[in-house]
Amino acid sequence: MSDALTIGRPLVILTGGIATGKSSVAERLRDLGIEVIDTDRIAHALTAPAGAALSDLRQAFGDVVFNADGTLNRSALRDIVFHDPAQKTRLEQILHPMIRREAIKAIAAATSPYVVADVPLFAETGFLREQADRVLVIDCPPEIQKQRLLTRGAVQGLNEAIADLMLQSQAPRESRLALATEVIDNSGLPASRDAQLAQIHQTYLALANSPENLDKNRGSM
Repeated sequence: MSDALTIGRPLVILTGGIATGKSSVAERLRDLGIEVIDTDRIAHALTAPAGAALSDLRQAFGDVVFNADGTLNRSALRDIVFHDPAQKTRLEQILHPMIRREAIKAIAAATSPYVVADVPLFAETGFLREQADRVLVIDCPPEIQKQRLLTRGAVQGLNEAIADLMLQSQAPRESRLALATEVIDNSGLPASRDAQLAQIHQTYLALANSPENLDKNRGSM
C-alpha cells in the first residue's frame, strides 16, 4: 500500500478474539472521549447496500451470496468463507485494502489525546503494527468466548459447528496475548472490566502528554 499515515498522537491497537467483549471496551473508550476507528464498521459500510465492495464480491462469489433485492446475504457468505480457507483469503484480498484506506483517513483525522484502531484480526494481519504505540488485548477463556458467540448468534441461526469454525479460524489466544502491551481480563463482571480500562486509560493519557509524544509526526507506512 502506498497510503500515507501521519498522526500527531499515540496510536493504540484494540484487539481480541471474537466474543471476548472488545466492542464493549470500544464503547467505553468512546464514553471517555477517545476516538475509536472500528474496522468492522468500515467493512460493514463497504458491504452495505450500494457499498463500494459489492461489485467485487459479486464477481468473486456470484449471485449465491446476494439476496433477491441485491443486498449482501451475509450468512451465505459467512458459511462459504468459514468452510473454505481459500475463499476466506479471497474475501480478505477484496476487503482488506479498502478497509485499510478508509481506516487511515479516519486515524489521520482524529483529535482525541490518543486514537484507537479497533482491529479484530490484528494477530492475523498485523494491520498498522509498525505505527502502533500500544496494543490493548481483550481476553477471556475460550469456553466463555464460545458461549457468548452462540448466545449473540442465536437469532441468526448460528450453530455450534459454525461457532467452532469461527473460533478456530482466528489466531490462537496465546498469539494475541504475546502481542499485547496491556491486557484486560473480560471473563468477569463489567465493573471489573471497566476498572481495568480506567487504569489503562490513565496510562495512555500520560503517554499522550509525555514530551516525546507532543508534536509527534509520523511519515509513510
